[in-house]
Amino acid sequence: MSNLVPFSEVQAMAEVAAGSKMFGFKNPQEAMAIMLLCQAENLHPAVAMRDYHVIQGRPALKADAMLARFQQAGGSVQWKDYTDEKVTGIFSHPAGGTLEVSWTLAKAKAIGIANKDNWRNYPRAMLRARVASEGIRSVYPGCVVGVYTPEEVQDFTPTPAKDMGVAERVDIPELVEQDGAFKLYVPNNPEPYSAFHTKEEWVTGYVSMVARLHKSDKLPDDVKKEKLDSLKAVNMDMLEGLDSIQKIKIRSGLVEAGVSLSPKPEQSRQDYPDTGHSEDAF
Repeated sequence: MSNLVPFSEVQAMAEVAAGSKMFGFKNPQEAMAIMLLCQAENLHPAVAMRDYHVIQGRPALKADAMLARFQQAGGSVQWKDYTDEKVTGIFSHPAGGTLEVSWTLAKAKAIGIANKDNWRNYPRAMLRARVASEGIRSVYPGCVVGVYTPEEVQDFTPTPAKDMGVAERVDIPELVEQDGAFKLYVPNNPEPYSAFHTKEEWVTGYVSMVARLHKSDKLPDDVKKEKLDSLKAVNMDMLEGLDSIQKIKIRSGLVEAGVSLSPKPEQSRQDYPDTGHSEDAF
């Protein structure tokens, strides 16, 4: 049975979900992105409201939903330890065998993730989520590929951006007023450099910034590449949220602006020659 829902109806559902304030979506775009993810997995878009959270701008699959998917796919779990100090689960699946996974509060403290309120107030639930995610990923990753539990995402540490210096601030003019929903950042500045009302406008602004940095004659190629990588890093959440058409627009926009993109030989991405202005620009 297909759960394919017309785009316009998904859009309407996303607006209702975000407007209700009941499901943790900050805006219709967040809700719609996860609804489309569900639809890609042949799940009804409304499943997004039941199974997902958005934490730090990332889709997070609830631990109960993760376990339910695992069991529906033929997996099983037995809870061996289930206390505030230690949780152990034995995970089994015909395609992945059997594995025992344990998480302890002492381990969480040792790696520095147990100092938040959710760990202090609900240690058993946090341990259970960690065990479930690790066990399912190890035994049958096919049912949770690309997503984490809310408990894991809350413990992620944002990657600090590299120092880009000040040259790019001299070369790049102000683009738009700071009143849009889609933010464009430069490294070492927690405030958005520019903001746009649509993703299409954001794509244009990002392409303009990359092109101006690429064309700068003040920087050697190795420094220029480092700055392009840093620019990408601080805008990664936005870049990962673009659809395939918008990503193609970035590529075509860079080509039109004279930015040379690396060829795509029949080899892995890490084997690409370091030209100083490759696909890493976006």
